[in-house]
Amino acid sequence: MADEEVWKAIDDLHAWLDANKAVDGPEALLLRVLKLSEEVGEVAQAVIGATGQNPRKGTSHTWDDVRSELCDVVITALVALRTLTPDAREVFATHLAGVTERSLDGRTP
Repeated sequence: MADEEVWKAIDDLHAWLDANKAVDGPEALLLRVLKLSEEVGEVAQAVIGATGQNPRKGTSHTWDDVRSELCDVVITALVALRTLTPDAREVFATHLAGVTERSLDGRTP
């Protein structure tokens, strides 16, 4: 999926969620951001399951499950960012460039 398609999908998901939200106002924004915590928890659950760390459940997940849950985190974060600003694409690109610059000390990967 090309960059343009990713952001179109994020815009579509944002619009769908807005059209189907149970609450309005500041609570809607807070709940959308809190959804990230839920998704991160699902990543943790999948890692625990993939490594068999819960003796009662054993190996209950795969690394494909972990990858899928990580994708859910990314999607949820991008939708939350889009909820905060219609310029989410530009905000993200600028922030990513700054993090890359700081992290790589000006080197290109």
